[in-house]
Amino acid sequence: MRHIWWLRHGPTHRREMVGWSDVPADLSDTAALARLERFLPQAPVISSDLARAVATADSVQGNRPRLPPVPGLREINFGDWEMKTAAEIEASDPDLARAYWDDPLTHAPPGGETLAALSARVATALAPLAQHRELIVVAHFGVILSQLHLAWGGAIKETLAQRIEPLSVTEITLGPGGAKVGLVNHRP
Repeated sequence: MRHIWWLRHGPTHRREMVGWSDVPADLSDTAALARLERFLPQAPVISSDLARAVATADSVQGNRPRLPPVPGLREINFGDWEMKTAAEIEASDPDLARAYWDDPLTHAPPGGETLAALSARVATALAPLAQHRELIVVAHFGVILSQLHLAWGGAIKETLAQRIEPLSVTEITLGPGGAKVGLVNHRP
């Protein structure tokens, strides 16, 4: 049995598609960070290597063990759509934009990756950490949604409708019978 506490990084206040761009998180809500630090279990903390995830992990680590940041936990790669607004993307290629929003599992932005590729990348990144029965992973919206979709199965549109707010916790337990989702988008 393996218990993963997914924590979305602090807000960036950006309106564009932010994937691999290294934009900072706003960590000024120290009360929320303190609540998270108290709420999360005493488990190792790991994050993606992007500054917004690293800084958030630093803010909630407390006296927990810290594992080195992992590039494989980065947000989805938006390729040519990186740092563009939805309106700009729609204007540049309306057919691909619609196809992507309808089924990001099989459609990718130009030069980017599908949600299925992201899921595979995250699984590869977590595999060497299997010895940790409990883990706090500070990551990104797309990463967390990809793991929820793996756990829930079903239609991708149902998963995409799920809110994953900055500084929220999503809990997934992996066991012999599959994945079980606990808390989703929990803000202690």
